[in-house]
Amino acid sequence: MYRTEDPRATHLRALSEELGKRTGHEKLFQFSRRMEETVKAVKGLVPNVDFYSASTYYSLGIPIDLYTPIFAVSRMSGWTAHALEQYRNNRLIRPRADYRGNPDGQTWIPLEER
Repeated sequence: MYRTEDPRATHLRALSEELGKRTGHEKLFQFSRRMEETVKAVKGLVPNVDFYSASTYYSLGIPIDLYTPIFAVSRMSGWTAHALEQYRNNRLIRPRADYRGNPDGQTWIPLEER
């Protein structure tokens, strides 16, 4: 999360609002805006560029099941750069956090069993 607003989010918020008005999805934008304001007031967090992506994609008529692939494709160059950097230095880049398992005991259902 950014401590100050991601400048890309500023522009995407405006685009989401404009598209919402043009396509009749203004309520979706207004809901997103209220959620953003609430989280900022309660948690002090501001959105990154991805927050307004969903309402923008929806107003553009992009099918919901394509949102995740769009997210992944937009990051592939960065992920590839990380992999090449690791390969070049013959050293894995380790995250600063350690996975501690599933502390809440949540269960999951494999897709093929749904």
